[in-house]
Amino acid sequence: MTRTLLPTPASKVPEVSVLFWIVKVLTTGAGETSSDFLVTHVEPVLGVGVGFVLFVVAMTLQFRAKRYIPTVYWFAVVMVSVFGTMCADVLHVGLDVPYAVSAPAFAVILAVVFVLWRRSEGTLSIHSIVTRRREVFYWVAVLATFALGTATGDLTASTLHVGYLASGILFAVVICIPLVGYTLGRFGAVFAFWFAYVVTRPLGASFADWMGVEPNRGGLGWGTGPVSLVLLVVIGALVAVLSVQRARRVVGRASRVLAP
Repeated sequence: MTRTLLPTPASKVPEVSVLFWIVKVLTTGAGETSSDFLVTHVEPVLGVGVGFVLFVVAMTLQFRAKRYIPTVYWFAVVMVSVFGTMCADVLHVGLDVPYAVSAPAFAVILAVVFVLWRRSEGTLSIHSIVTRRREVFYWVAVLATFALGTATGDLTASTLHVGYLASGILFAVVICIPLVGYTLGRFGAVFAFWFAYVVTRPLGASFADWMGVEPNRGGLGWGTGPVSLVLLVVIGALVAVLSVQRARRVVGRASRVLAP
């Protein structure tokens, strides 16, 4: 079967670095509070509709891009975060599906995506995303991780009454597991990456909820709107840094190629 290669052999996702993980965690928090802000400050159906439209726009821009573009990629991640939150919340709030049910369900969905991806492509490495099919698998998996993380974070914070701050601390400890496992050679790079990637969602969302929700719910009461705005501004600034870094690398590579 002929596969449609992307115009360049390079992956359309960023290099994994410390800054990558910082921005990723921030997007999870921004997605959580932005989703909550939309569905509580406008009519819920309209709020979900707006989130879905922006999600489609972001995905369209990302798939049309010929290469990795930091602004386009991270806009897509933010909107996947928002829409993934809505998927989990609609099941719970709209359809009365308990988080104890939706969290395992999303875990199964993610596992199925990984199995199909691995069988089809032979690898789950994000560095191998150089075909359209792999890009589709990647973004479906990302959406599933956000929905799973949202349900899991709300499960610990609300259903199990752990609270938002305690949940954030809990997931901060959990995310150290893949780091330690990879460092000690117990986990492979791909497994460690996806383990950490899944945990970033409840980690960032728990702390964002803690800052945004009312004190009677265990939060600081700063409001979902202000918290979302601050997080989005910080994300924008860091993505600008990533854009500059990428531009310098591209110029550096071009200089080496053209050097006599």
